[in-house]
Amino acid sequence: MSPMALKIKVQLYCGEEIAMGPGKADLLDAIRAHGSISAAGRALTMSYRRTWLLVDAMNRCWREPLVETAPGSSGGARVSAFGEMVLDHYRKLQEQLDLSADCADYRALMGQMLAEPKASQKE
Repeated sequence: MSPMALKIKVQLYCGEEIAMGPGKADLLDAIRAHGSISAAGRALTMSYRRTWLLVDAMNRCWREPLVETAPGSSGGARVSAFGEMVLDHYRKLQEQLDLSADCADYRALMGQMLAEPKASQKE
């Protein structure tokens, strides 16, 4: 039985938009580490455009911006204090859900699942 058989993916929605999910949380971590939206995108092997779209979505979905950019040619960005708070709560929520995953229902399902899928009958 694989310990990674269960993946709980937390996505918080603002209307139809994903306000926070695992990828956006990782992007905030990368912005914090690299001090730049474009450098964070490169570190995550994300396109420049995709990175900026994710930051824009996050900043539009919360009461305050999660990412603040430096004006002018200096570039640079940082996770705002509000963004740090949102990220901290999101990571704690992920931890709580991961800890709650090992329950009787999960063990019952895992007892019935195969280690690998059977060969397809459609080939």
